[in-house]
Amino acid sequence: MNVFQLLLDENVDPLFRVELLKRNSDLVIWRVGDPDVPPRGTLDPEILIWCETRQFILVTNNRDSMPVHLSEHLAQGRHSPGVIEMNQNMTIGQTVEELLLIGGASEMSEYRDRLVYLPLVRSDS
Repeated sequence: MNVFQLLLDENVDPLFRVELLKRNSDLVIWRVGDPDVPPRGTLDPEILIWCETRQFILVTNNRDSMPVHLSEHLAQGRHSPGVIEMNQNMTIGQTVEELLLIGGASEMSEYRDRLVYLPLVRSDS
């Protein structure tokens, strides 16, 4: 069974987790600051290590520094289950649908050591 484990960074609105779990209660979704995950204020490199050791894909809206941190993480010989960058031009509903599609139509291994940007498929319409 393909169980996606997602860690939402601390700047992602908690409403995303609520809406995702409302539509698929089988998802494992934690948020920075929750018990047993990195506390709020944890530096991005440490969050990447936490995700690596626990096999959580990181969902972030940090387009400025996260790509650099991920590149440095990989250059150190480390790995990542993946990082999904949110798109500020997408609504909460669109983002939730995209994340559900990713979780339902792909394997976590497809995102290993990758940074992907939402939406995965762009439309010209």
